[in-house]
Amino acid sequence: MIRTFTQDDLIRYAYHETTEEENSEIEKALLCDSELEARFKEISVVKQRLDTVLESPSSKATNNILNYSKSLNLLSNK
Repeated sequence: MIRTFTQDDLIRYAYHETTEEENSEIEKALLCDSELEARFKEISVVKQRLDTVLESPSSKATNNILNYSKSLNLLSNK
């Protein structure tokens, strides 16, 4: 019997956070359920996009934070 999988199950599967048994069940379900397969493909696209997002702040943002920090330091030294 194929069980019903939630969006959370598919996300866990996309991030390799499922057990071998769950992997097998999900893979069988993906072969039999075109809606589930479509949802998983959407999740995979979103995951791929998230993985390509810049992981560090821009130099402008870093400079703004440093300048703000320096201004606080100057105020506390008065």
